[in-house]
Amino acid sequence: MALRKRLDDMPAIGAGNDMPIRGVSAGMTGAELPVDPMTMTQYGGNMSEDFLPDTASVQVIGEEEILKAEQTLKDYKAAKANLEARIISNEQWYKLRHWESLRNKSHNPGDPEPASAWLLNCILNKHADAMDNFPKPVILPREEGDKADAEILTSILPVIREQNGYEQTYSDTWWYKLKTGTGVTGVFWDATKNNGIGDIDIRKVDLLNLFWEPGITDIQVSRNVFHIDLIDNDQIEEDYPELKGNIGGRVFDVAQYVYEDTVDTTKKSVVVDWYYKKRVNGKDVLHYCKFIAGTTKPLFATENDPDYAERGWYDHGKYPFVFDTLFPIEGSPCGFGYVDICKSPQVYIDKLDQVILKHAVMSARPRFFIRGDGSINEQEYADWNKDFIHYAGSTNPNESIFPVMIPELSANAINVRDGKINEMKETSGNRDFQQGGTASGVSAASAIAALQEAGSKLSRDMIKSAYRADSKVTELCIELIRQFYEENRYFRIIGEQGAMQFVQFTGRQIAMKPQGNDFGMDMGFRMPIFDIECKSEKSSPFSTEAQNERAKELYQLGFFRPDLADQSLTALEMMEFEGIEQLRQRISQNGTLYQQVQMLQQQVMQLASIVDATQGSTLVDAMGTNGAMMQDASGQPSGNAEPAKKGSLADQMRERVNSATNVR
Repeated sequence: MALRKRLDDMPAIGAGNDMPIRGVSAGMTGAELPVDPMTMTQYGGNMSEDFLPDTASVQVIGEEEILKAEQTLKDYKAAKANLEARIISNEQWYKLRHWESLRNKSHNPGDPEPASAWLLNCILNKHADAMDNFPKPVILPREEGDKADAEILTSILPVIREQNGYEQTYSDTWWYKLKTGTGVTGVFWDATKNNGIGDIDIRKVDLLNLFWEPGITDIQVSRNVFHIDLIDNDQIEEDYPELKGNIGGRVFDVAQYVYEDTVDTTKKSVVVDWYYKKRVNGKDVLHYCKFIAGTTKPLFATENDPDYAERGWYDHGKYPFVFDTLFPIEGSPCGFGYVDICKSPQVYIDKLDQVILKHAVMSARPRFFIRGDGSINEQEYADWNKDFIHYAGSTNPNESIFPVMIPELSANAINVRDGKINEMKETSGNRDFQQGGTASGVSAASAIAALQEAGSKLSRDMIKSAYRADSKVTELCIELIRQFYEENRYFRIIGEQGAMQFVQFTGRQIAMKPQGNDFGMDMGFRMPIFDIECKSEKSSPFSTEAQNERAKELYQLGFFRPDLADQSLTALEMMEFEGIEQLRQRISQNGTLYQQVQMLQQQVMQLASIVDATQGSTLVDAMGTNGAMMQDASGQPSGNAEPAKKGSLADQMRERVNSATNVR
């Protein structure tokens, strides 16, 4: 089915729809949103000439602008050459193919080339730490009136992320970040999702396909941002018949990895997504243009579309790319990763391994010197199945053949190799106890927990950086919801008590709204603004164990007893842990309910005494007996609570691990 859509097939912009769709005019009808045939991820319609409205009078982006943009793209790519070379090289190191770059011209083809995985093991552990603390966004309102919308956003954003497979995207971005030093996430609007209704699309972006202004450290201040894709020529010609015969020349070289398979790109063309900003009335307006490298005619440009000429591509005015840098450097939005840090010790570890293995092979396989005029039968001497070896003459056969003596391997080689391994562990913070191993003599649970806490500082710092980037991703998602969720959307969520619930939400709830008139004056418009806080959705085993033990200890101390609510609340004021506000609210509610029950019991006792006085009954005595029996059955003492028992693993490590394993 062709991706090209005719003008009459596009949906109309109704009176209640103040969000224009790209390439759609007011008289259009239909039920299917327009589709981008190149990436299938941007919102709007097909960019072909038959689809676009007649904009000859407002042709802002034309041949001259495309030529300038393509030259700018080439300049950006030239400035990024060192980064691209490092990314490709780091990928080879990650795949343990680094001997291809270590070999020199004088190397012996028979020498062993061991590729130990110390560097890979470091990356594996860092990635595991990241996935143990998978983020979950919490939306906080800045005004009381936005509290309900913030709670709904907190509930539906995880659903949107799950529908995007965000956990896999987050994992892939972390792999890329650890290898290259920077992970990039793209947040777009995909009009093809949900049967044409459209929804948010979150993807990992390869740095080899992204280009920005040299010398900047924040991608949002770049004057232009380019993202490229290699698309098959036949697919382009199918979507744009008018381009048939005019594409196919490779005028732009795209950096590529060293693939395991043979990848043929001769029948592909470079399709460019060009993002740029313009300052309009003190506000950044994001514009977008799509074109094919080597051609001079844009496939689509927002400045050529009356619906977007002033408004721009996305209302938030930001580039749809979020950079998550591991170790930042000046003058670039990209940083360096663990491959760059651990590459040097890994080189010497493998080279020393090569020396050790070569020496072991030489020692295990003896070689011999043989005189040219010797009398030994070499074939029989080399054949271990021969019991007898012939030699000629009366001379001593040992004078004709004698073994090559291999010097003993110096212990310094082993010591230096072990030192390089320890250097890598210390530099990367990937010590043995983080993987369950301990040094000699360390066996106490509290000591192991203390070592793990000290060693997890680097991981916590990295994860906090990832949470900051995840907050930016969530912010872009909220802005796309505000712009494109024009109709009611329904989401299945899990309520506080674990019950399944269905909520309804639309972008109009958080869109800009008029504030009405006050004393005859127009108060303008107000748009809800939210703060974003990331917390760990999946905690580490130590954090989970500590949290469970804390709950059991609080129960043993009587914190959940309603008659001790005041004392429990006083103690909680001096504590700090995740979920303390919910606990404080629950204890306060239980205390209030207990006081109400006590008041009712007193009133009932007074009424019972009056009945006994008038009727001669014994209701007061019976109620007192029942109350004592209920007190005994509950098993709760009337005085202070029983102190908590000590000795559990979590009790020993709670003070160290409690706050250390959670990323806040």
